[in-house]
Amino acid sequence: MKYLLAVATILFSAPIFSQTTQESEKKATDSIQKLDQVILNANVMFGNKYVAKNRTGSSYYLSPEELKKFNYTDINRALRSVPGVTFYEEDGFGLRPNISLRGTSPERSAKITVMEDGVLIAPAPYSAPAAYYFPNVGRMQAVEILKGSSQIQYGPYTTGGAINLVSAQIPNKFQGEIRGSYGSFNTSQLHARVGDSKETIGYMVEFLNFNSDGFKNLPSGANTGFNRNDVVAKFRVNSKKEAKLQQSLEAKFQYSDEDSDETYLGLTQEDFDRSPFDRYAGSQIDNITTENVHFMLTHTLNLSKDMRLTTQAYHNRFARNWYKLNDVAANGQKVGIANILDNPADFPTHMAIIRGEDDSADDAFFIRANNRVYYAQGIQSKFDWHFYGDQTFHDIEIGVRYHYDQEDRFQWDDRYNMINGVMNLTFDAVEGSGANRISSAGALAAFAMYKFKYKNLTVTPGLRYENILLSRLDFGSNNPERNPGTGSERDNRVDVWIPGIGFNYNIKEDLSIFGGVHKGFSPPGNEPGQQPEKSVNYELGSRFTFGAFRGEVIGFYNDYSNLLGSDLAASGGVGTLDQFNAGAVRVNGLELLLNYDVLQNNSKLSMPISFGYTFTNTEFLSDFASSVGIWGDVNVGDEMPYIPKHQFNAMIGLEHQKFEITLSGRYNGEFRTVAGTGSIPQNERVDANFIIDFAAKYHLAKQLSLTTTVINLLDETYAVARVPAGLRPGHPFGVYGGLEFRF
Repeated sequence: MKYLLAVATILFSAPIFSQTTQESEKKATDSIQKLDQVILNANVMFGNKYVAKNRTGSSYYLSPEELKKFNYTDINRALRSVPGVTFYEEDGFGLRPNISLRGTSPERSAKITVMEDGVLIAPAPYSAPAAYYFPNVGRMQAVEILKGSSQIQYGPYTTGGAINLVSAQIPNKFQGEIRGSYGSFNTSQLHARVGDSKETIGYMVEFLNFNSDGFKNLPSGANTGFNRNDVVAKFRVNSKKEAKLQQSLEAKFQYSDEDSDETYLGLTQEDFDRSPFDRYAGSQIDNITTENVHFMLTHTLNLSKDMRLTTQAYHNRFARNWYKLNDVAANGQKVGIANILDNPADFPTHMAIIRGEDDSADDAFFIRANNRVYYAQGIQSKFDWHFYGDQTFHDIEIGVRYHYDQEDRFQWDDRYNMINGVMNLTFDAVEGSGANRISSAGALAAFAMYKFKYKNLTVTPGLRYENILLSRLDFGSNNPERNPGTGSERDNRVDVWIPGIGFNYNIKEDLSIFGGVHKGFSPPGNEPGQQPEKSVNYELGSRFTFGAFRGEVIGFYNDYSNLLGSDLAASGGVGTLDQFNAGAVRVNGLELLLNYDVLQNNSKLSMPISFGYTFTNTEFLSDFASSVGIWGDVNVGDEMPYIPKHQFNAMIGLEHQKFEITLSGRYNGEFRTVAGTGSIPQNERVDANFIIDFAAKYHLAKQLSLTTTVINLLDETYAVARVPAGLRPGHPFGVYGGLEFRF
């Protein structure tokens, strides 16, 4: 019933849609298509590579063809070829990514704007942005990454950039596909999609299942994997072609769930060196279950050939309960698991019962039910008007959004003992006795962007406005009934203007320079008087083409006057989500992307080669002390944790009408896990790694293909992080074969 009410609420909010990505791609490939003729769709930031390479800011478009090369379901691997993107892995399958753009804090991707089809998709992007839900990239048609000044259209996080995942669009004619794969660790994937369009209606239905037994080993031999389901349905009605007023209305429904035997508990350095894929007995009952429901309506109204009004209304509900080991008590000491694994020599008794080597007393293991429900809903409209002057082109884009979200936290800590390696419940806690509060945010956001083009020069000044009220109502651990009139309240209000300006100048047809400057912003927490994250960000770059050789090089500089850190359990903290002032920070770097086709003159074969490199330098400009997670005590000159200085990706392919072969390698430089400077101590370091993936397709017929994907071709054993607690391994060697059928 509550979902029906949510749908009814959206239906009466007058929402939106726009032309399909297929149509946009067709325009992009038209040789006479000019930049000033491209009209952006509501559900995309640019929609194709043509528009992406002509932005006044740094941008990257992962096309359907690129995503299908490897059929990745791991967003980390899908983004590995994009310069400026940094991430650290956690589970080896990309279930909960930690993504950074240009040096933003990567924890749970909480400092970037994440969207699906142009709509905020994090569970509670203002009040609790840590993304424990991330859309399945396996069902996406494209992925867009935007950095630089023009990203102020897509708030609230404007420092590093924005990522928009474009879901499969309703096709122009009846078509569909079924693909399945199976391989190592009993990992399988089934993906089916069908859709059609008639003169005034269209539809698309999609199902994705992704599951695995996992590649880690519990002493009991139990699974350490997961099972994920994803269902999407779209329905569109639109005007007839001859109608004077062209408009369309599209409804989208998406449901997903997950049951995953994942844990926060990693390994000590000694145990990782000996057997990196083991898991301790103390993690045997750890499990996370999630459920996500998403509704969206999109209405597009073409007021004229030069004017378009697009409106979107959306409602998201995400529920999750991560039931996992949080603390261990022994010898009268209750200690958090991150502290134990960071200092195992100080807690030998704790380690012995975590490993299951010794029996424990009752109530030794505190298993926290991180039970939370998130809601996010809103309505946004965008007006686009372009017109021509004497040798000039003008495009005005104005948008406004009202958004509300909340995190309902209702947690408790059960207790267990360990007897003969088996955990047994010894204390059944009262639900809500661990944390019992609601954090919420209401935000009114608006932006205006003006694109002015004169001959070969394009300038795009823009301005964003955010008015945010962040609140928290804490009922207390002794009030699970949440009696009316009880609980403590606090509020924090933010009112901010975010300007930016970018430019692009075509020196000649195959050479351009671009750049910009904009204000970076990240909302604060709900503690009264807390200030938002602030920065001024600069970039300057060039795009060039010489025959079959294409590339771009970009320098960036982010000057933080106030960086915010967050207390996340996912990064070794307590998990309050409270933010704190981390002071002034400087982040600068270089992004390089090169593409070349070795067999450019061969009519039957092509051999594309690409190379991407990112250099990122970080430096704290002020001191501060923190006992939270990855920060520690910070001194002037220290580097930020979990940001490697060097990373690169190289890819080579061989493509023919009958087959495709692709080899991709990514180097991730070493990084520190606690802020510091100089050489990195072993217990604060994750070593560099170079991981190669392989993919091949053989087309048996126009409709049928055989596929093979190899993850970690050289079977490198490597660590990916020391958070949430202890060292964690990356995905080992895995082979996956499958079939694709298109109709």
